[in-house]
Amino acid sequence: MADELDIIAFRRALHRRPELSFRETGTHDLIARTLDGLGIAHRTVARTGVLARIEGRGNLRRAVVLRADIDALPIREQADVAWRSLNDGVMHACGHDVHTAVLMGALQELNRSRDFEGTLLGLFQPGEECNPGGASLVLAEEPFADYDVRAVVGEHVEPSLEVGTFGFRAGKYMASSDELRFTVHGTGGHAALRNQLHDPVAAVAELVGGLLALNLPERVLSIGRIEADGATNVVPDDVRLEGTLRTFDEALRCASYDAIREIAASADRRYGTRTAVDIGRGYPCVVNDPALASLARSLAAERWQAVDLPLRTTAEDFGFYTHRYPSLFYRLGVGAASGKPHTSTFSPDEKAITTGIAFMQALALKLLNENDKNEKTNP
Repeated sequence: MADELDIIAFRRALHRRPELSFRETGTHDLIARTLDGLGIAHRTVARTGVLARIEGRGNLRRAVVLRADIDALPIREQADVAWRSLNDGVMHACGHDVHTAVLMGALQELNRSRDFEGTLLGLFQPGEECNPGGASLVLAEEPFADYDVRAVVGEHVEPSLEVGTFGFRAGKYMASSDELRFTVHGTGGHAALRNQLHDPVAAVAELVGGLLALNLPERVLSIGRIEADGATNVVPDDVRLEGTLRTFDEALRCASYDAIREIAASADRRYGTRTAVDIGRGYPCVVNDPALASLARSLAAERWQAVDLPLRTTAEDFGFYTHRYPSLFYRLGVGAASGKPHTSTFSPDEKAITTGIAFMQALALKLLNENDKNEKTNP
């Protein structure tokens, strides 16, 4: 006899014991035990992730994947809640505990009757918060190779939307994310004897100006760290910089790499420096399948509020799925009172969990059973 899961208690258990990316061993074990209690088959994926499987009827190769991320952030929680983090310096400050609870609740409901065509896969994915991204590790294992994946579906909490509101965008939605690191090697010395210098600080000033000139409405480049270990009268030999590049188009992304390297080379020619450019390729942009986005928005509008979303320059490793399978990434409203994600006081409204479960369940059934009807109509 399968257990009846208290989904709020499950979410709070996750929240009390958050774990950083690729270290989610306790989270993995809690998810696995919970699935066991529900009578849902599962296996480990990407070392600390869990892939659940519920088989319906008919063609079991046809599949829909529901995905939630499970990792937390290196933040010391300050939220005044009874279920605050017990792991000092680690917190579910991005709502991944809510995502996990919504997915678990949806699987519980869908497992009751299994009244759908095909196979439902529930992916509890590790390591969304840092490169190389848990999604890339999941896909490297080819866990869906034996299936005809009709859709991969994911969500993210959104405090700018009230509980009962869902946000959607067709086509490109979230940016790619690349990490930029530069080391400018020069010849330092006494700051008053400039004729003896190949000044890396001056080269960096030109480099930063050139890099920031690359910004466009759909390309964002920022430098967040500059280290020049000199003094008022000392110019250092080396200066280090770090930053980020975000784009919404893979062609523009690749062209940006060339532009960045040429800007660095130009500064080197002017100042006699040598710049090592390291571009750490991160997540691809999230591109939602237009048909899936339209279907999901219409479905949400039948019972809740559905709104259109603008382009978003933050990144998500869900983008890896969107470049392999028809995919949809949408926003779940948790209300403005939740605060801001990635802060020590972020506390999503738990009423959103019930709403999120109901919508994810309805969407999964729609995707599986609508295809069933279409195939029977058009054999």
